[in-house]
Amino acid sequence: MYNSYFGLAESPFSIAPDPRYLYLSEQHKEALAHLLYGIRNDNGFILLTGEVGTGKTTVCRCLLEQLGPQTDLAFVLNPTYSVLELLAAICDELHVPYPAQDRWLKTYIDALNEHLLRSHALGRHTVLIIDEAQNLSGEVLEQLRLLTNLETNERKLLQIILLGQPELLDILARPELRQLSQRITARFHLGPLGPMEVAAYVQHRLAVAGLEQPLFPPASLKRLYQLSKGIPRVINLLCDRALLGTYTQRGTKVSVATLNQAARELKGEQSKPSSQRLWWLLAALAASVVAALVRFAPPPWLEPNLAQASPPAEPHPLEQPAEPLPQPSPQETLIQAPSLVPDPPVEFDWQWPAALDPALSQAIAYKMLFAAWHLDYKPAEQPVVCQFARAHGLGCFGESGDWQMLSNHNRPAVIGLSEGGVNYAAALLAVEGDWADIAFGDRKAKVPLKDLQRRWDGSYQLLWRQPPEYKEPLKPGSQGLAVAWLEHQLAQIDGRAERPLVDNLYDFTLFRNVKAFQFRQGLAADGVVGPQTSIRLTSLTDGSVPLLVGPGD
Repeated sequence: MYNSYFGLAESPFSIAPDPRYLYLSEQHKEALAHLLYGIRNDNGFILLTGEVGTGKTTVCRCLLEQLGPQTDLAFVLNPTYSVLELLAAICDELHVPYPAQDRWLKTYIDALNEHLLRSHALGRHTVLIIDEAQNLSGEVLEQLRLLTNLETNERKLLQIILLGQPELLDILARPELRQLSQRITARFHLGPLGPMEVAAYVQHRLAVAGLEQPLFPPASLKRLYQLSKGIPRVINLLCDRALLGTYTQRGTKVSVATLNQAARELKGEQSKPSSQRLWWLLAALAASVVAALVRFAPPPWLEPNLAQASPPAEPHPLEQPAEPLPQPSPQETLIQAPSLVPDPPVEFDWQWPAALDPALSQAIAYKMLFAAWHLDYKPAEQPVVCQFARAHGLGCFGESGDWQMLSNHNRPAVIGLSEGGVNYAAALLAVEGDWADIAFGDRKAKVPLKDLQRRWDGSYQLLWRQPPEYKEPLKPGSQGLAVAWLEHQLAQIDGRAERPLVDNLYDFTLFRNVKAFQFRQGLAADGVVGPQTSIRLTSLTDGSVPLLVGPGD
């Protein structure tokens, strides 16, 4: 949203572990050197620990880029497995076949040993990386130690890198794990960044995103260090929110006050009303709407009467077990955004309407986006968009990317446009062939897709239907109705009977089915079910969700 305003090519403070944004402080360089040393010297165990958000996973991904093509990698995320489940996961990652029925410990060990010996004979090197290793049980850790007994006379056949939070150090210090601890030949603990490193880190990420000039004055950087305590992930969250606030205020530099407000927002605190400053985009837009309603009559479509057009939301199928969801069909019905102009004008005026304040653009765009979901959103009454969405079983999801990324989600979205030096938001409601249905200000039209793409800044925010009782991404060990919903969706898509889950637990079989679905959909096959995987699931199973591109288009 703010990228084009500040001249950024992409979002600089995403929390995704992108190696391009890896800022190598002195301790990060040392951590990377330790990992490389351990791998190149065929050490059995390598340990990298650090607080949440210090960059362990990012350092590890940077390491992977430096490994040669002769390295086979198994990457296990969020391991809450039993011994047999972990061994099966390692076999799956390394594409090691094993009998489906004969699931004994010896079966997995023999299959792994045979594979590792064959790889060694071909001159290949096998590395196992386990993230969040502090979640491993003592029994599983002991089995990992035994895996390093697989060796030839010259070298270990399997190297293991453990990534974990500081409590992993306490776990490994237990007397019963002393043999494992003694086999760790390379250790490193990542600490927080110092004040000077925080400043360099921020400028590094801005430069990678395409901006050389500083946006954070020295006083703001000092405050950023105090608020973040030098944790890179917290720095990213604070900077992202602060840049959004600065964009809303039409500022050019991030102030200390804006950073303080960002910290309060991230902690979930309510900011006190202030007549002196517009803090966040949605609050500012709501205030603008209230003021605008006094100054001018709104366009007739801005306050549609949805009472008759919008039926009440139907209960989720899991709440009505007697009525299962219909089978997925390629002929899903596209829910069109209401009252779209069918015929495009010969020449469309992309300028923001002079009679309207551009600060209204987000409120108007979100109103139209919610209307596509049959919801009557009133910005003046509920300025926080995502709170309104959650109250209706929806979640917010936003990124900056290219047209293909947006198309893959296949949902109507609020997008950022720019024309004549004015940045504003528009609702992208449908795409049909080379035409797009959009709404902004007091205008709705069908416009050439190529003209829209030229003015799009790459930002988008969309809505997605959340699983019941959804609180966070689902992963092995998660429990509840959301997990039951997940099994229900996959059973529908796979055309099989729904498996009974013990205590609605995300188990190993469900994990494998999720990874298979993600792989087929071209998603990261990590078994973690967040917005992107949920969006793909509901696109195939829920005919009531609005689609950006209809079936057959």
